[in-house]
Amino acid sequence: MEVRRAVAGLLFAATLAGCSGLPAAIGGSATDRVELTVFAAASLRDAFGAVKSSYEASHPGVAVTFSFDGSGTLRTQLEQGARADLFASADEVNPRRLVDAGLVDGRPVPFAGNRLALVVPAGNPAGITSSFDLARPGVRLVGAGATVPITEYAAQMVGALAGLPGAPRDFAAAVEANVVSREDNVRAVLAKVELGEGDAAIVYATDAAAAGDAVELIPLPGEADVPVTYAAVVLRDAPHPEAAARFLAWLAGVDGQAVLARFGFTAPAPR
Repeated sequence: MEVRRAVAGLLFAATLAGCSGLPAAIGGSATDRVELTVFAAASLRDAFGAVKSSYEASHPGVAVTFSFDGSGTLRTQLEQGARADLFASADEVNPRRLVDAGLVDGRPVPFAGNRLALVVPAGNPAGITSSFDLARPGVRLVGAGATVPITEYAAQMVGALAGLPGAPRDFAAAVEANVVSREDNVRAVLAKVELGEGDAAIVYATDAAAAGDAVELIPLPGEADVPVTYAAVVLRDAPHPEAAARFLAWLAGVDGQAVLARFGFTAPAPR
């Protein structure tokens, strides 16, 4: 219900803008093309490539350009004055911080869901067979930096695992001690595992699927399931706020959800 209200608000705002001077490019003018700049979480790279193609095909007056990185890094850039129309984060925390900083009018709009996955390199050289092996001495874990959303999601998962029967003593501390590197975003984390530079990592299920045969999945117990919510905001100083609102409404609507679903994303959890 919360998501529907937010999307309805975006559509209403965009409609009002259209009645009061929305550029003709939204309707398809080839001469006054609107160029939207979207800062987006690295885990959205593949899906947003398809989003771009689909959206531009149905909105010929709009071109969408993406800048991908860790959500925390992108938020910091926006706080420091970087210009963008829309910020699409792999969590709800970073968009809320922009709201709190006065850089956004309105509330974050959840637009996608995801799940976590435990991946190892092809061939599983470290012989990891369960999530409890993450605490085994000598296992090299690849993680992300403190501001990258996957880090908080992974911490929640490790906390849940630590409370399960059979969990090794001091499980969370042992897992942390096994982290050998902290990367800038989740795609960099995955790349390290693909190259065999780490024995395991916690990533998003969509990224694990995109890696194909380069990685193997280690099953996670249902009790450690951590829902992931992606949310986006239109920036207060967006160069094209009305067009950005239309794009976000499309992304959170039926057409956008259909594109995201092709890459394994789900609808955001109901509120």
